[in-house]
Amino acid sequence: MRASSRRARRSDRAAPAAPAYVTRAIPYFAYLHEEGLARLEDQADWLIQDVGLEFREDPEALRIWREAGADVSGTRVRLPRGMARDLCRTAPKSFVQHARNPARSVRIGEDSVVFAPVYGPPFVRDREGGRRYGAIADLEKLVKLTYSLPSLHHSGLMTCEPCDLPVNKRHMDALYAHMRWSDKPMLGAITAKERAEDCVAMARILFGDAFMAENCVIMGNVNTNSPLLVDKVVTEAIRTYSAAGQGMIVAPFILGGAMGPVTTAASIAQALAEAMMCCAFSQLVRPGAPFILGNFLSSMSLRSGAPTFGMPEPVSSNYIIGQLARRLGVPLRCGGSLTASKVADAQAAAESADSMHSTVMGGANFILHAAGWLEGGLVTGFEKLVIDADRLGAYQKLLGGIEIDDNALGRSAYEDVEPAGHFLGSAHTMANYQTAYYDAALSNSDSFEQWQDAGSKDTERRAHERWNRLLQDYEAPPIDAAADEELQAFMAQRKAAMPDAWY
Repeated sequence: MRASSRRARRSDRAAPAAPAYVTRAIPYFAYLHEEGLARLEDQADWLIQDVGLEFREDPEALRIWREAGADVSGTRVRLPRGMARDLCRTAPKSFVQHARNPARSVRIGEDSVVFAPVYGPPFVRDREGGRRYGAIADLEKLVKLTYSLPSLHHSGLMTCEPCDLPVNKRHMDALYAHMRWSDKPMLGAITAKERAEDCVAMARILFGDAFMAENCVIMGNVNTNSPLLVDKVVTEAIRTYSAAGQGMIVAPFILGGAMGPVTTAASIAQALAEAMMCCAFSQLVRPGAPFILGNFLSSMSLRSGAPTFGMPEPVSSNYIIGQLARRLGVPLRCGGSLTASKVADAQAAAESADSMHSTVMGGANFILHAAGWLEGGLVTGFEKLVIDADRLGAYQKLLGGIEIDDNALGRSAYEDVEPAGHFLGSAHTMANYQTAYYDAALSNSDSFEQWQDAGSKDTERRAHERWNRLLQDYEAPPIDAAADEELQAFMAQRKAAMPDAWY
């Protein structure tokens, strides 16, 4: 079917009740002063010019750097001071990632904020099933839940790994699940060049060649191999997605004291250098290609070597990297509802809250791992997903600021209420009560007696019941039948062309 026809059918759909993404109306939190920011930028420039980054296993990437005038010695690439920053200037400050339902398209960058679920855990956990390897059935449920939760604006990709499917084929089943069971924007695979190419091809089928040639409809998300190594997984993903005009997210994953120096400032500067080099490379591949600068810094227990989350050091890095990304002029991905806890308990709540608050206030535009993260990213929690999503709704309210108009100041309410009276029945209260405050679906404000009579349910149990109700009420969004048939035929042909691989 022609792309224009598919696009016309998509545009007929009704807009969702909730906004497709958050528009920030409050200031950013400025954590570091000008002198400190300048020193971090100077350190990043020093790393790029004097130390250099390794670009291994991809001769084409080295050729691109040489032709651009970089100093390439073996696999070590160095750029003169300022060159990486100059190349980054062609990356857009903001861009739209289009969903197959136009009402769910998101803007990423500047004053917009997009929440996406956890990405990549091999295990899942729920109250009844416990901890187990993820399967395609779990992934499909998580896609449907993400679709059903209005505070999650983006569908992601590997909300859990479907470990019951071959490693070399599961990316197609995962992407198809997002395309079929949701109409929110999604990510594509990056683990091998051919898998990235499969995802770009499937996006072309869903959106049509002409539309995709002019618009971002899919993005790849990849980590550098810190410290200071950009391997072919990164460069081939960039050469696949950026060359097609699609979005790339590159996030250095640095555990302080392991993949970066133990000091927070040094790790932040290293993260900036690595991500800036990848942004520069994406602009050499295709000037103007959408790029999101990522940051994933974590402290670690120097006794055990285990990563820690919600600690003050990575919290401060979320604030600072936001300042640096705005100075560079590119969208930012960082943070999330991160925790080392194994279950959705008080530790998970505290660590997730600190991590997410700094992410939001620091100015991240695309927030991966915003819901569902457990056990340092090894586990996707079904209960954790809906608990986190409930809090994301509160952040959406916070980011929107408050009105200061006549209605907000409520002068008319004082005409109805005398001093020492109450406002519960006033006309102003009745006119505003449905929208005045955020209504948290999973918080319980009943009296002790009411809570006890209702079964004394804790948050985890209420969350378990909520995600099961959401699945019971789920209705699949419509999909163009011809596109669906073509997607399934593409997958069948690709799978038949290669034997199963389980590692």
